[in-house]
Amino acid sequence: MNENINGDARRKSILGSILNMAGPWGNDGDGGNGGGSGGGPRNPWGNPSGGPSGGGRKGAASLEELFKKGTGGGFKGGIPKRPGGRSWWPLMAIGFIILWVLLTSIHRVSPQERGVVTFLGSYSRTLQPGLHFSLPTPLEQVVKLDVEDIRTIDIPEGEAEKLILTGDQNIVDLAYSVRWNIKAPELFLFQIAEPEETIKEVAEAAMRAVVANFTLDDTIGSERTEIEQQVEQNMQQLLDGYGAGVVIRGIAIKKADPPAAVNDAFKEVSAAQQTAQTYLNEARAYAQQLTAQAQGESAAFDKVYEEYRLAPTVTRQRMYYETMERVLSKVDKTVVEARGVTPYLALPELKKRAQQPAITTVEGK
Repeated sequence: MNENINGDARRKSILGSILNMAGPWGNDGDGGNGGGSGGGPRNPWGNPSGGPSGGGRKGAASLEELFKKGTGGGFKGGIPKRPGGRSWWPLMAIGFIILWVLLTSIHRVSPQERGVVTFLGSYSRTLQPGLHFSLPTPLEQVVKLDVEDIRTIDIPEGEAEKLILTGDQNIVDLAYSVRWNIKAPELFLFQIAEPEETIKEVAEAAMRAVVANFTLDDTIGSERTEIEQQVEQNMQQLLDGYGAGVVIRGIAIKKADPPAAVNDAFKEVSAAQQTAQTYLNEARAYAQQLTAQAQGESAAFDKVYEEYRLAPTVTRQRMYYETMERVLSKVDKTVVEARGVTPYLALPELKKRAQQPAITTVEGK
């Protein structure tokens, strides 16, 4: 008690000294005229009503009372008390707890999602689509994962090269993408530390293993579909062995070219190979044509031979006529008949003579 009295006395003396000092508004200590016609500006610490003497002391007393309220405990801010003098804090705490339990215990899982529940950090169960309840955080936490979203990983990222060795000791620049989605959310979250990075590394390993069994021409040509299917199968087997909880939906090779440094030379070689292949195809077509013609002639001869065996004389006579007809049809001929028959008029010979230009000769007189 004595210490509080001594402290109040010291504060009063300090405030009195400050208020009696000359300031920019003059000294109000003379006659205590805080705001009257003392020949100087009015002291802002004096009586705001500009009354007569004693106004300065009243202002000092008001300021002193303010300091006393702020330090002595007479002024108490905050929430007013409930009727009966009880505090609102217990009710506010109970309401906050109820709100916290409602917000962290009720979970709505969408049709394309699955909710993974952990109890104190350990896996507890998986929530199917619908409305579910759990213990409040931090006892249980729910992580929702979209299991129907098809994710894509591009290898390589951007315009970088991805050089892979083929089975015939050539190098090919491959760019491809991996499509996948989540199959088992609990495995996806807890089995592998970095699932997406693991999928990317497994894809690169599977692609290198598969391309090593194909030549360069097959890799950039007709076997790309086969390569994609084998890579997909190998990736799924590896990831299932790791327990990654994902499904590989497909591999798409977007680019399969030789390295940029030898691309021009490779194009020239490819053009030459295509030209050679064109010539080979033409030769095969001509050979097949000749073979078909020879087979047709052989079949025709077999038929004639069968007829010859049945009637040799008639067949010989027929073959003779057909042969003579075929030979004589291509030459000029004159037929001389026996006596008493009008000779054959050589029309082809006359036609030739008619087409020859006439030669006119002039004899000298």
